[in-house]
Amino acid sequence: MYKRALAVAVMFLLSVVSTNGGKGVSCAAGTEDIPKTKSVQSKEGKKVFDAHDTSFRYHFNDTDMDFNFGTLILGSTVNHGVEIGEAFYTASKIKDGDIASWQEEWFKMACLAEARGEKSLADGHQVSARDQLQRASYYYRISLLSILPNDPRLKERALKSRSLMIKAGELFDPPMEYFEIPFEGTVLPGYFRKAAAGTTPSKTLIMIGGGETFAEDLVFYIAPQTHDRGYNFMTVDLPGQGLLPLEGKTFRPDMNVPMKAVVDYALSRPDVDPKRLASYGYSGGGGFVPQAAMHDPRIKAIAMNSAVVDAYPLFSTMPVVLATKKEIASWTLFHGNIVKAICWRWGVPMDKPSGLAEANKGYAFDPAKVTVPALIIVGEGEYKSEEVKRQQKVCLDNFPNPMKKMVITPTVEGATNHCVMENRSLVSQVLFDWLDEVLK
Repeated sequence: MYKRALAVAVMFLLSVVSTNGGKGVSCAAGTEDIPKTKSVQSKEGKKVFDAHDTSFRYHFNDTDMDFNFGTLILGSTVNHGVEIGEAFYTASKIKDGDIASWQEEWFKMACLAEARGEKSLADGHQVSARDQLQRASYYYRISLLSILPNDPRLKERALKSRSLMIKAGELFDPPMEYFEIPFEGTVLPGYFRKAAAGTTPSKTLIMIGGGETFAEDLVFYIAPQTHDRGYNFMTVDLPGQGLLPLEGKTFRPDMNVPMKAVVDYALSRPDVDPKRLASYGYSGGGGFVPQAAMHDPRIKAIAMNSAVVDAYPLFSTMPVVLATKKEIASWTLFHGNIVKAICWRWGVPMDKPSGLAEANKGYAFDPAKVTVPALIIVGEGEYKSEEVKRQQKVCLDNFPNPMKKMVITPTVEGATNHCVMENRSLVSQVLFDWLDEVLK
């Protein structure tokens, strides 16, 4: 039997949005011996890889909760997304595998941080206000996990998270700006923080997420490290991400089209150096970014964590795609709702996860046509997947630019899981040390 696996994401996924009951948004104030990555059996008896399994347990027995707690949540501590004491206290109040307690306890912590932040802001303490408000923003976002699209709390809490991020962003120096890019009858929302005050053109990193991300996730993934190294930071929700599926904007095979609009916006700014524009994509972004670079020579360097040459064979081996009715019935509500939300983001009926494989046909790029310098980062645990390993080799064998490189981050440094969210300092070291060389 398949383990309760959050496997809708060998490469394409990251953090979810789905639901089930609760309140609205308003608040009263190296290479040593390592543990083997878990795997499950396909119907043919062949082992398949679950990217959202972890190499060791962080806190929860529910594997989905534990992955999100250890990577999405604890991993953001270094970038002020959460406070370690608040995170573990909240986790202690959550019933393992219980959907309602997860949503409610993170919501409560969001309200507490928001109240503290608003109090500091009213008293003129801007640094304290900034720190509290950005954490409140992220706690609201975390409370979205397992909330389904037909639940009004999804939009309410997501917009609350965004409003607090905008408010916190105004308190940075230089500020982190919120922007909206007009696109096909709607807008692509995102954030931009200059490397320094003024309009001097600077190196710029466009950070792109995967199948479950909100732009706010990417701020906490790498924005502080980007700024510390003298780069402009930019991120955005593409179709399929954030709240865009509520407007009918689900994922699409030609993600290079919305990416073109993103690059257009970046290069419209006087503070962006057009000769030093890079893009980094994790999870599904590991396919979106190289596809964009294949079509758009204005992107001068790319990084992937890891590369998704073709999403179809990855999705075809995922446990959620292969699961029987009996196995689906055994899933926890937390896992089941996450799978439903992922289906929604790809325009697949929420009760038919088997359709995710077919929906990912055409999500591909040709490495031979990606001519810019390219970096692959992949966690050691994720690299155990034969399909992941095969796709990285296809890239390295076919990228034509000699400035190509792959770095496998090690389990022994806590840098092994999907997207390596649990060691963002190491990811940033690998990424920016390389970018500094290729964007001289």
